[in-house]
Amino acid sequence: MAEGARRRSRSVRIAALVVVLLACGFAVVAGTRPSFEATVAKSALLGKPAPAIEATTLRGDHFSLAAEHGHWVVVNFFSSWCVPCQDEAPDLVQFQWEQSQRAAGASLVSVVFNDTVDGARSFVSTYGTTWPAVVDPDGQIAAHYGVASPPTTFIVNPAGVIEANLLGPVTAKQLEHELTELGAPS
Repeated sequence: MAEGARRRSRSVRIAALVVVLLACGFAVVAGTRPSFEATVAKSALLGKPAPAIEATTLRGDHFSLAAEHGHWVVVNFFSSWCVPCQDEAPDLVQFQWEQSQRAAGASLVSVVFNDTVDGARSFVSTYGTTWPAVVDPDGQIAAHYGVASPPTTFIVNPAGVIEANLLGPVTAKQLEHELTELGAPS
């Protein structure tokens, strides 16, 4: 009986050690990964002119992507109900501020995806976004960009050509890296 109890005790200690090692391994992996980062994705639009965006902003102003010709532009599709959009919002605010401090910094425009105007306005107010956010009431802008769900982000070069498509929440650091890789001035 004492031998059986020792074996069970030894088995329990080994199992506990395995659990502790697995937990430590998970903690190391989780601690070294960014909390989120978008996936660079293929798109039929890569290398092609960006679909036009002619729309009214949440503030009632007119926005035209064509007017941004000559500048790098980040086009971000978002929804107020989208948790990953909420996660990326502070990074977009940081990115926009950093870009605004540069002579040739990238512009940012957000497109409301499958959301109410009131919900989008509340989102913009909550996160303090200062860049244009355009309304897409019939979903035509999203359809032309092939957006199936938010957040989805495109990088458009100064010639108006789409250079990158990012699916999921982006970080300021990731956007900066992508722009640098694409040859944008830093």
